[in-house]
Amino acid sequence: MKSFTVAKTLGRVALMATLVVGAAQLRAESLTDAFIAAYKHNGLLEQNRATLRAADEDVAQAVALLRPVINYAAGISSRYPQQSVDELTASLELSAELLLFDFGATRLGIDAAKETVLATREALIAAEQTVLLNTVQAYMAVRRDAAFVNLRQSNNRLIDRELKAARDRFEVGEVTRTDVAIAESRLAGAQSGLAAARGNLAQSREFYRRVVGSYPENLAPPPTPPQTAKSLEAAIAVARRTHPDIRQAMRLVTVADIGIARAEAAMRPTVRARASIGLDQGLNDSRSLGVTLSGPIYQGGALSSAYRQAQARRDRSRATLHLTQHQVEEAVGNAWALIAVSRASLSASDEQVRAATVAFRGVQEEATLGARTTLDVLDAEQELLDARTTRISADTDRYTAIYSLLATMGLLTVEHLGLGIVTYDPAAYYNAVRTAPTHKVSPQGKKLDRILRGLGKQ
Repeated sequence: MKSFTVAKTLGRVALMATLVVGAAQLRAESLTDAFIAAYKHNGLLEQNRATLRAADEDVAQAVALLRPVINYAAGISSRYPQQSVDELTASLELSAELLLFDFGATRLGIDAAKETVLATREALIAAEQTVLLNTVQAYMAVRRDAAFVNLRQSNNRLIDRELKAARDRFEVGEVTRTDVAIAESRLAGAQSGLAAARGNLAQSREFYRRVVGSYPENLAPPPTPPQTAKSLEAAIAVARRTHPDIRQAMRLVTVADIGIARAEAAMRPTVRARASIGLDQGLNDSRSLGVTLSGPIYQGGALSSAYRQAQARRDRSRATLHLTQHQVEEAVGNAWALIAVSRASLSASDEQVRAATVAFRGVQEEATLGARTTLDVLDAEQELLDARTTRISADTDRYTAIYSLLATMGLLTVEHLGLGIVTYDPAAYYNAVRTAPTHKVSPQGKKLDRILRGLGKQ
């Protein structure tokens, strides 16, 4: 009966332990959770989304230049000094103006604005990659530094035991005061190292909070990293096609080419139609309708300078594209090399940890037999600590390097990672404003109101 009660009690304890472990696992924050939180709350993404919406509005404003412009003007005046109220004159005028022909200058402005929107979308993708890569780095940094703190705490406890043992052996005359002093010195150094490790962990937690939006609580082990590329050449080929910095630079080359055509069009005449109707204080009306042809004759060389400037900007954008491609390829190569180095370091550190563990245990046993000194034990323990630290760093570097390679390939996005969340649609706002709708009047304007409310801007 007693054995049954004990077994029942042990069963309850095991069940409670299982529930506690299960609850802890449920509370653990995964890397995917961190990705989602960062995507939803990071200010860098909000900043770039607002920049993109501003670029969308440039298209609307460029489109509006092809539409009639209607203005009114009202005024009242009198002679001075005024002799009577009858000398007051009032007027009211309503005018409309429409661009008829400008050799495509306005159309080119629309094309440039649209290309700028596409370039800005690539900048938004680059910002998304930056946020997600920072999330990985922050996540792994917190886990690394937390492991370092645990190692340092274990190191402190071990050295403290060695110090107590050295003091006991000193009391019975087995070791000298020097052995005690060495252990005391090592303990002080270990305590300093623990304080530094805690400081590093605190900084990593702050970095995590800035990126993700909240402090890390219980970070789960990272999942198996995603696949990247089978070779360095394949990774570079993907980067050339998909990296947002390269795609943005290509769009900006197109914008610069359009800029040259716009500078040429600015040298040509413009045809506009104008109509107006006016009333004076006697309700007498005056009407006019006409077409005007205007163009530059001499502007002191400003138009020629603007053309040369557009050519220089075109050359600059092409050079930027060339540099960007080389920088991306370099980043791919660096990430690829870091993966190889971290994998080799991880394999070597595994062997180092195994050998250092065997050596430390052997030195401990020999010290109990008087064949080793306290210094020998402390040195062996330090080598084991260094080996474990190296392994943790190598594992962190390997994991981070894999995601860095994805970023340099242009694939570190919510869509490619398959996070399963609703993402920001850059086309929604653009489609609502690209025809320059009148706010709250046209159907497009009402659609825009709904989008703005969804963004929390009203």
